[in-house]
Amino acid sequence: MTVFDDLVGQHHAATVLSRAAAAAGEVVAGGRGAGMTHAWLFTGPPGSGREEAARAFAAALMCPDGGCGHCDQCHQVLIGSHPDLETVRPEGLSYSVRQTRELILRAAGAPTQGRWRVILFEDADRATEAAANALLKAIEEPPPRTVWLLCSPSPDDLMITIKSRCRLVTLTTPATEAVAHVLATRDNVPPDIATFAARAAQGHISRARALALDEDVRRRREAVLAIPRSLTGVGECVSAAERLVKTAEDEAAAATAALNENETSELRKLYGEGSTGKGLNRGLVRGGAGALKELEDRQKSRATRLKRDSLDAALLELVSFYRDVLAMQFGAAVELANDDLRFDLDQLARSSTPEETLRRIDAIMQCRERLAANVNPQIAVEAMMLALRS
Repeated sequence: MTVFDDLVGQHHAATVLSRAAAAAGEVVAGGRGAGMTHAWLFTGPPGSGREEAARAFAAALMCPDGGCGHCDQCHQVLIGSHPDLETVRPEGLSYSVRQTRELILRAAGAPTQGRWRVILFEDADRATEAAANALLKAIEEPPPRTVWLLCSPSPDDLMITIKSRCRLVTLTTPATEAVAHVLATRDNVPPDIATFAARAAQGHISRARALALDEDVRRRREAVLAIPRSLTGVGECVSAAERLVKTAEDEAAAATAALNENETSELRKLYGEGSTGKGLNRGLVRGGAGALKELEDRQKSRATRLKRDSLDAALLELVSFYRDVLAMQFGAAVELANDDLRFDLDQLARSSTPEETLRRIDAIMQCRERLAANVNPQIAVEAMMLALRS
């Protein structure tokens, strides 16, 4: 068993990465190591396992046996505690040039325990233009033992100059059977629920796991997919939009509340709040006012991102619904993501035309574009609901 065995449905990528890890071992030993490079770009649709593949490759680079999966080096990388692995997760709307420059300075250090210094940059497409330019310089001339692993849904999401300097690893959407097998064997999910979750998630592994294990997630999916049949009037459209936006806001608030409180508390302690001594508390807290303001801005940006991600996930659920309707209208022999709602799909397929279904899908995609462009969510979603009704 190796670290690549956990990559669901990614046999080709696992083979490429395994060979590259072997070549990296040759470099460490003083050889040429053909096939090894210092910058990699992992791309693939949401849920394909970009970060998991990058982390497995990082473990293989650190491991003297090329990713055995059971040594200390592999274990530390896989649980995220290895001192020579830095994982970057842009939590807000973007990743700034200041953060990138600080990251580049840290990346310049020599490895302390492993064979390489590895920077795993999740959601690298969220880097601002200035941050991307700074990142480009680091990738062009990396230190001899530093490896950059960038993750992005598509190569086109990054600057062409960065893309051209990275070796591309393209991941694919895992088959329903592969995802269901993982849920049944690793998470002890009953086979029927595993199949339902894998099919409904359309190959998105983490989404499938959430659907299989969390009843609240299944209820939220049911509420979203009940929207098409509820749009009987203008008032119902406005109400549906309000519910959808409110649910996204509540999810973002629940995900950030405890984290925000802990971060703020830790920062206040760092700047001396609660310390004893004449004048000490007041001076240090005043000195930390700027840091507290910066933290609040980051927290607001993170909440906005989570709200946006939650809304986008709901919109993609609706796209999958109308895609199934379109498949039924054309009699296409494809797997239906929402086969558990076949009655609703059949009703809508019979009462509408393929042209109407395509216009509804276009309305949802236009809503996604508007949200990405910072249009007010309530307005954007209301306009979409009215388009779905008509």
